[in-house]
Amino acid sequence: MSWLAFNERVLDQARSDTHPLLERVKFLAIAANNLDEFFMVRVAALTRDHRAGSIELSPDGLAIGQQLSLVRARATAMLDELAECWSQTLRPLLAEERITIVEPPDFTEADATYLERYFSADACPVLTPLAFDPGHPFPYISNRSKNLAVVVEHRGRTKFARVKVPDVLPRFVALPAERDQGDRFALLEDVVRQYLSQLFPGVTVVSAHLFRVLRDTDLVVAHDETEDLMAMVDRSLKEQRRGALSLLEVEDGIPSRVLDTLIENFEIGRRVVVRSAARMGLADWIALARLRRPGLKDRPFAPTVQWRRGEPEIFDEIKYRDQLVHHPFDSFTTVEAFVDAAVDDPDVVAIKMTLYRIGSNSPLVDRLITAAHRGKQVAVLVELKARFDERSNIEWATRLEDAGVHVVHGFQDLKTHCKICLVVRQEGDGVRRYVHVATGNYNRVTAHVYTDIGLFTANPRIVADVSELFNYLTGYSNQTDYRELLVAPIALRRRFAKLVAREIAHARRGEPARIIIKCNALCDPGIIRQLYRASQAGVTIDLIIRGICALRPGVPGVSDNIRVRSIVGRLLEHSRIWHFENGGKPETYIGSADLMERNLNTRVEVVCPVLDPGIGEYIRYVVLEAYLRDNVRATTLNSDGIYEPVDAGDSPPLDAQTLLMSRKQRERLARPTS
Repeated sequence: MSWLAFNERVLDQARSDTHPLLERVKFLAIAANNLDEFFMVRVAALTRDHRAGSIELSPDGLAIGQQLSLVRARATAMLDELAECWSQTLRPLLAEERITIVEPPDFTEADATYLERYFSADACPVLTPLAFDPGHPFPYISNRSKNLAVVVEHRGRTKFARVKVPDVLPRFVALPAERDQGDRFALLEDVVRQYLSQLFPGVTVVSAHLFRVLRDTDLVVAHDETEDLMAMVDRSLKEQRRGALSLLEVEDGIPSRVLDTLIENFEIGRRVVVRSAARMGLADWIALARLRRPGLKDRPFAPTVQWRRGEPEIFDEIKYRDQLVHHPFDSFTTVEAFVDAAVDDPDVVAIKMTLYRIGSNSPLVDRLITAAHRGKQVAVLVELKARFDERSNIEWATRLEDAGVHVVHGFQDLKTHCKICLVVRQEGDGVRRYVHVATGNYNRVTAHVYTDIGLFTANPRIVADVSELFNYLTGYSNQTDYRELLVAPIALRRRFAKLVAREIAHARRGEPARIIIKCNALCDPGIIRQLYRASQAGVTIDLIIRGICALRPGVPGVSDNIRVRSIVGRLLEHSRIWHFENGGKPETYIGSADLMERNLNTRVEVVCPVLDPGIGEYIRYVVLEAYLRDNVRATTLNSDGIYEPVDAGDSPPLDAQTLLMSRKQRERLARPTS
């Protein structure tokens, strides 16, 4: 329910006129995509547990059936909210800007002529009508596909067929337009339905009814000691294609006989069915957000580039002082330049790296392959179980292995979620190691739209920890703790508890005691209880939690000293930062871990201390302070679980992301040019 409240905050961005219009359409598409994934993972998991007869209660005392009923009701209502936002708000506003979705009754003669040619030349060749009757089994319906259930009269009998709306063609079919008409589109499903009879020559098409399915995509890897992990993941992905339905969305006017046929063949209960009078699959609306209309989008932002490829002083700069990057305000090019330097420098003898979500076109993979070809020792852990990236990561891992890179596929029972890169360099005074540790993935695309922190360091204690961590990831280790790093599932939970206990001790002695935590989710019951105890001891706690927050602030006698806020804006808040006041000797940490049971118990995570005082102060007094003062994009969580916009009072508007962009822009302009 807390996650659904987060998605409501995303949808609120689509409703807000403080964003340019096409950015609002983007937020609508993001909220719709989020909700699809919610059905595919969270609703699916609850359904699976309910079907298995689980009697386990949630931390707040709800049985599985109760959770499922609450979640389905709220998620279904959100489908209606998305549709209403599109039809009642965004669509009319787009029409005012001459961006029009044309309905079939409004097709002009020229539109009809153009679309008939389009259907015959482009759509028809990729359409395959599939009958289902005693002689034709019910066809496989792929996840997230949009389909037409077609009713035909064939030889005096009513029969059924399925036509998949092809996802290889754009959903928005551009229509011819005069100069003053702007951008005009027909929707692909309307085009297919309009000319459906061409697929059934000599047969009467009675009706056609759109439906779409969402399946259980929560990958469950069946362990087999005779198989390697890649083979197990590959097999599980193939089985996943036929995952149970978690949602069957149908047009509101679908006849009972057609719906009953679908329900019977999908072998589902009616609680999985949702009728819709609106357009389905609004995640596809991201295509509209990509229209070339600069005046309807956010102004472009030029990030700061700290290093470029080929600059020889990269390692010297890191050797003498830790370096910080804050994406996307600092360009991801800086990280790529660090890896490039390691690949090109003849003194570098080894590169080790973890890859979680790599993206579809990663230049880093090519560079690592080049390093291996040059004789460097290259070891890469590719996490094969990264949700929705499993198939892509298998392909990357295979390519790296074929090139001679030492590839590790991770652990059967753990996901490796940490983001670390280790470079080993032979220098005049011996071997020196350099490390990049980050809160975000090594992914050029997401680094443009996610806020993340990265730290470059040659600190001997940290680089020794990272070296030992790679030995754990690639070999065998019974290590129970590290010098500086907090590593899950080994000791992160225990070390976090000690940090909180230390703040409690400071508060009881009347010394400065404050905790600031920024992360994506907080729902681990043990962590929440520790924060409640700290609040009761007088520790001031500020939580900046983008998504799920199962803690309730402001409950008398329990969480009086805790404040919770969420920032949802132009960029996706993704950085994880911990700050402890520590009696006037503040400590700051960055890392990959959210405060969730899965992160602390079943993932390899790394949280790293920021040992450079200047960088620590920057994170605390520039980055965190901006988020704590935001009164434009921030909402606060009340003790009843409801989020409300921040009351700015007489304070001037402050958007943290815009403030950080402006600061970096000023820094970039102030830098001397060579």
